[in-house]
Amino acid sequence: MSLLYQTMSYYIFQTVFLGINRSDYMFDCRADGTTALKQIEINTIAASFGGLSSRTPAVHQHVLKALGKPEEACKILSNNPSLGISRAIAKAWELYGSQKAVVMFLVESVQRNIFDHRYIENELWNRNIKVIRRRLTDVYERGSLDAKKCLYVDGYEVAVAYFRTGYMPEDYSEQAWEARLMMERSRAVKCPDVATQLVGTKKVQQELSRPLVLEKFLPDKPEAVSRIRETFAGLYSLDIGEEGNHTVKIALENSDQYVLKPQREGGGNNIYGDEIREVLERVKDSTERTSYILMDKIKPQPVRSCLLRANSKVQVSECISELGMFGVYVRQGDKMVLNEGVGHLLRTKATEHADGGVAAGVAVLDNPYLV
Repeated sequence: MSLLYQTMSYYIFQTVFLGINRSDYMFDCRADGTTALKQIEINTIAASFGGLSSRTPAVHQHVLKALGKPEEACKILSNNPSLGISRAIAKAWELYGSQKAVVMFLVESVQRNIFDHRYIENELWNRNIKVIRRRLTDVYERGSLDAKKCLYVDGYEVAVAYFRTGYMPEDYSEQAWEARLMMERSRAVKCPDVATQLVGTKKVQQELSRPLVLEKFLPDKPEAVSRIRETFAGLYSLDIGEEGNHTVKIALENSDQYVLKPQREGGGNNIYGDEIREVLERVKDSTERTSYILMDKIKPQPVRSCLLRANSKVQVSECISELGMFGVYVRQGDKMVLNEGVGHLLRTKATEHADGGVAAGVAVLDNPYLV
């Protein structure tokens, strides 16, 4: 990815920038009995479930009403991230400046999460914005740039290229890399552009937690810096050198206190417990260890919840939840046109599972309940 960024950095024709991000948090139970909201990660590419989480409140409200609990149903928060996400895409499309241009969703050949996409697509269609769905290989085979660096795919001018794929190594064949480079060199609004995708890596998250780094970006807002830093868990570098050597040492001594995170997205990649020792013993003396960071393991308070799976009975399980906050921004040149929070996502899973998300079949979409 960094080589691509170096290659295309001399050819940036994009003037409008769109971000659709999701920052994920859990409540950490401290030794003194208090709790603190800690950030798990930030997602800058294919931040999912904005569509489906827009519909889950109605599901739980219906269930509670059917059980004769209308007052409890009113405590389920309204939530519609798909509306806010589509509004941001529409604003980027508008600023691109061509009524004929389309929004292109970049998708996998087999898309398991298509209904999540469809809610956002439908919002765009309701705004009379045409949406097309294409794979990276489609862009390679049938995409082109004109003299003005406008991107065309199958004859459609593309105003916004919205990535719902492109975050896993297996997404990138040689053709897919060429397609990505073509898009990065175009005027089309990429969500995300490659620089923004890199910002979402675990390594950048770890570097942002260092002393005095946030102050560079918020030099006149010490209170904001303090509030943001308070959400950071301990994040430790595994770079080659004394600092990285110390991180290896503490991880090997107390592996149950940490999570080993590779520079990967999509869920199901984190490493816990004894497996941390196995991985670090293998890579501790090589540069391969720099492809990971170490993070303090967050310890949320479990709650009892009913889980229903297909072809099985309802089970009452000890569960933990993770709260994701959706945010969008649109920037034109140096001017911030839009910057707002647009909703939330709650995922709940049984404590027996160390890692894994909704797509992995471990967690379920849920709703906060106000008490």
